[in-house]
Formats: sequence, C-alpha cells, structure tokens
Amino acid sequence: MTDVILYSTGCPKCKVLKKKLENKGVEYTENNSVDQMLSMGIKQAPMLSVDGQLMNYIDAIHWVNNI
Repeated sequence: MTDVILYSTGCPKCKVLKKKLENKGVEYTENNSVDQMLSMGIKQAPMLSVDGQLMNYIDAIHWVNNI
C-alpha cells in the first residue's frame, strides 16, 4: 500500500490537489502543520509525499493524473 501525505494550507491549489486525490480514490493523510512543513524544508504548499518522495504541485498533479 502506498503511503500518501498531503501537506496543505487550504489554499486554492491545495483544494484542487485534494479534490483530484479524492476523485481518484487515493487514500491519504492530510497534514496542515506549517511548523512541521517548515522543519522539513517545505516552503510552499501543497506538497505531496508518496512513499517518502516529496512532489511539488505540478509533479503531484501529474502523478495523480497518471495513476
């Protein structure tokens, strides 16, 4: 099973990525902790972690569209 974490601030792009994940039936955990994101070096949202690999918005949309 794939471990998917959505790092989100609730911004419009975050909502688009969240909707795409839900439409594809992808099970994911949502993390809204800005402090945790900053401690991981995440400076923009959304970011998607798939099995530990971080993807920015564009890469995450591409990943979701191709699963």
